Amino acid sequence: MTRPSDITRGRILKAAERLFADHGYEETSIRAIVAKARVNQAAINYHFGGKDGLYREVLRAAFRALTEHQLSHAQETKSMSREDALAEFIRHQLHPLAARDELSRHFRIFNWEAVRPTTVYRKLLSEEATPFLGLAVDLVRRFMPDADRPTLIMAAVWLVGQCNIFIRNREQLANPPVSLNLDERAVEQLTTLVSGWALAGLGRGSGAAQPFRSFGLAVAAHIEINAVNRRAKRTPFSG
Repeated sequence: MTRPSDITRGRILKAAERLFADHGYEETSIRAIVAKARVNQAAINYHFGGKDGLYREVLRAAFRALTEHQLSHAQETKSMSREDALAEFIRHQLHPLAARDELSRHFRIFNWEAVRPTTVYRKLLSEEATPFLGLAVDLVRRFMPDADRPTLIMAAVWLVGQCNIFIRNREQLANPPVSLNLDERAVEQLTTLVSGWALAGLGRGSGAAQPFRSFGLAVAAHIEINAVNRRAKRTPFSG
């Protein structure tokens, strides 16, 4: 049986997540959270120690929701070919494009952090990002086995960035004048495209640009064939 205190804690987290997503950390007051969660301020202090502690827990939950699947399937990914592993990594990075509700709110919170970074976020990121960064580094190392660690880290950050630019700008991409139809079919098409671009980029980073550009196109075609069953007949990026 769920304890009343756990129910109260959950209500506070849900209310805070929505408000932080809508208004950011600075513009969200404890008073607003108290009103939305229908609790008193003492409950927030009891469960989280104040606004910073509450925001930290919201950020932690958001970060883990976006990374836990890939981390929990790391061994499975390692058993794939490096090309299929790359496509799977990118597919999961792009998945929030077609997501709604909770995942959408998570990215809106991170978008606020991109504009107004907080000390709470920077500290949490230094603690929570290490396993995910390690996963990305292990992936790019399969394409750049002779690269040193700083180069691998830069390549991993670059790879994640190729997906994040779409995620962070989802609302703008979905509205005029771009008007992309961001659904599951769009995720599959973008997975194919970004995988091909990433393979070409990783090839340039390994010092074998031209062979990898050709290889990247071939692998992109292979990924496209594998994705056929996931797609509808119409072009996903139609308005």
